[in-house]
Formats: sequence, C-alpha cells, structure tokens
Amino acid sequence: VQLQASGGGLVQAGDSLRLSCAGSGLTLSSYAMGWFRQSPGKEREFVAGIRWDGHMTDYTDSVEGRFTIARDNAKNTVYLQMNSLKPEDTAVYYCAANLYGRARASHDEYDYWGQGTQVTVSS
Repeated sequence: VQLQASGGGLVQAGDSLRLSCAGSGLTLSSYAMGWFRQSPGKEREFVAGIRWDGHMTDYTDSVEGRFTIARDNAKNTVYLQMNSLKPEDTAVYYCAANLYGRARASHDEYDYWGQGTQVTVSS
C-alpha cells in the first residue's frame, strides 16, 4: 500500500501548482483524502479534505477560495489545485487516506500517508 505525492516545486507568489496523490495497493474511492502541510518548526496542519464519497470538501480558512481538492477515481488519484500561492504556503505537503472518513479529520485518524512533496513560494 502506497500513496505517492508529487507536483511540488519552486514558484513565485501568485503562481499555481497542482499536487497529485496516486494510490497503489488501495482503492482511493473508499477513502476520505486529506492534504496536510508542515513547515519547519510548526505542527502538521490540515489543508484540504474530501469525503470518501466525494460529496463534501473542507478547507482550512487560509486556503479557502484559492485551493481546490478533487478526486479522479478512474485514475485512483486525488489532486490539490493551488492558485494564488503565497510565501506562507511554503511547506512540505502530505496526502493521507482515511477509510470511509469525513472530509476533515485529525491527522491521527488517517490510515495511510504519502511521503510528502515540497512546495516553495518565493515573494
């Protein structure tokens, strides 16, 4: 079982990035999926989540209206579209899977985690 996160990079403020989280060994359509991020010296924080059935999404306030989480069950992949990026979005981003879970959950409720992808936004 593996979650493979990708799509990070170095961008300028105002740019966009799309992160991907591909599942292998598990069917993501049965899982709520979350994106978390962690920057140096800070705790891992919830960024965005989508309920296992895809019918509900949730976002932390600081990314509401800029980030969009979506899933493509045919590709067994979840995406995080990040627009209007800000320097404070700089962090390592992790995807996580929670079997039949809600759109938002605490990090200890997730069953599987990806390895993280670095996003750096320069001012």
